[in-house]
Amino acid sequence: MASIPHLSFVSTVNNFSPYSTTPPSSLHPFSQFQSAKYKKPKHHHIPRVTCSGNQNNPTPNPSEGEPPHIVGHRRSVLFGLGGFCGASTLNNNNPFAFAAPLSPDITTCDSPNLPAGAEPTNCCPPPSASTNIIDFEFPPSNQPLRVRPAAHSVNDDYVAKFERALNLMKNLPSDDPRNFTQLANAHCAYLHGSWIFFPFHRWYLYFYERILGSLINDPTFAIPFWNWDSPQGMQIPSIYANPTSPLYDTLRSANHQPPTVIDLDFNIDNPGAGGNISTNLTIMYRQVVSNGRTPTSFLGDAYHAGDELSLGAGAGSLENVPHGTVHLWTGDSNQPNFEDMGTFYSAARDPIFYSHHSNLDRIWSIWKKTLGGRDFTDSDWLESGFLFYDENKNLVRVKVKDCLDERKLGYAYQDVDIPWSNSRPTPQRSRVQKVGTVAHVAETSRNVKFPLMLDSVVTTMVKRPKRSRSKKEEILVVEGIEFEKNTPVKFDMIINGEDYKLIKPDNSEFAGSFVSVPHSHKHKNKNIVTSLKLGLTDVLQDLGAENDDSVMVTLVPRFGKGRIKIRNIKIEFIAD
Repeated sequence: MASIPHLSFVSTVNNFSPYSTTPPSSLHPFSQFQSAKYKKPKHHHIPRVTCSGNQNNPTPNPSEGEPPHIVGHRRSVLFGLGGFCGASTLNNNNPFAFAAPLSPDITTCDSPNLPAGAEPTNCCPPPSASTNIIDFEFPPSNQPLRVRPAAHSVNDDYVAKFERALNLMKNLPSDDPRNFTQLANAHCAYLHGSWIFFPFHRWYLYFYERILGSLINDPTFAIPFWNWDSPQGMQIPSIYANPTSPLYDTLRSANHQPPTVIDLDFNIDNPGAGGNISTNLTIMYRQVVSNGRTPTSFLGDAYHAGDELSLGAGAGSLENVPHGTVHLWTGDSNQPNFEDMGTFYSAARDPIFYSHHSNLDRIWSIWKKTLGGRDFTDSDWLESGFLFYDENKNLVRVKVKDCLDERKLGYAYQDVDIPWSNSRPTPQRSRVQKVGTVAHVAETSRNVKFPLMLDSVVTTMVKRPKRSRSKKEEILVVEGIEFEKNTPVKFDMIINGEDYKLIKPDNSEFAGSFVSVPHSHKHKNKNIVTSLKLGLTDVLQDLGAENDDSVMVTLVPRFGKGRIKIRNIKIEFIAD
């Protein structure tokens, strides 16, 4: 896929000259979406910017250009709660092609490429009653906080209020942007797998919650979180299991109804198995603590204007697991694509989606306020923007930098125990027992050549960088993970394990997993190309391998076998 230089989104309107040395941020009315990495363009050609689809004609015009949702996703991430706003194209024949951030126009939208067997879905929003866009303003600081409760702990009065609000939302006119279906469809226009995962969903939930509260005239109403990281919440909450409730969804796994324990290491090839509480707690420690020691490893890879394009730069640790595994575990395995929760185009149709993501949002807060995690300081992240409909059907422009403290948004979470904070994995073998087959593996791994198709278990030796490791986080990087976007895939990574069959998620040798829930975004290619980053510092310390020159890495395909290509594996250091 072609790499595009670090150029700003430059306006093709207002008579802007491509030879101008003035950054377009001073010329374009939506200048806050311009890249901080603006450079004077080297070529004078500026391709025409077009919008290729609309509600009445959702089939986009053929184009050799850049994927519309990626172009909009660069810097001006223009999403409404009714769908993706502002599509454009680039001409790949020009290596210096660049495009303008379009004025938000929610009447233009590209329809998704849905997987086979999917129910027809229009992710495009209804026409806006107004062309005015207002900037977000924080709620008054003197108002009481909305406290989001654990779903398993709520009382009957709360459930009645929640059900009434959701019924009202579902019964709004179909062209009302606050309608539940309109909100749900917005998710199928969203791009996962980068550093905007957490802020986008925080804003998404914020407006969902505000709309629900306004429908019942209760500004204190707060949505619940599914506390699947604690033993008390490790099953589908009972409020979502009542078939007569608007919180119920028929398209959930019949094998995973309460009281079945959720499996945060879920594998599609064993859909009837329940999870294990202690294993779930160990997975949480690994994903939040061991694999979350840097902003990049926890929040996801940066995605700047001009970066090489794919459907995902690289998900953060929590977005990978358990975010992905909870989606797949909850969805109905008898449906073509694990609908509803098990595929992105339909996931938000299930009301439990919002409680699932509320818990992810809560863990983001814990990572920062309890575990010492730090958000990015890059202005390209802080200034990234979204559009949402609010409770009054106004289009509101929001930015990442304004959502970093949930209390400033007027909400907080019920204080519950965090049992996984002390659930560090333990080695399958003792520290004094060194891997006895390293020499053998080193010999046989000479036949492992990258790129490789992961159609069986593969073991290889990976050299560690020879540099000072002081105050550095050591990361195992799996580069160029490529697979079909509508195919669910999963593989595990084992470090210094002689027999992968003996290694479980409870063990230190189990470094982590890569998981992808099927996507449905419009894209000229049918494949996703992304990456995986796993923390090695704790693993090597637990295994007594801090001084080794190489590590033995075993890749174990769990599902999607033979459909995953991997370009390379390496180890690098990231400042902690």
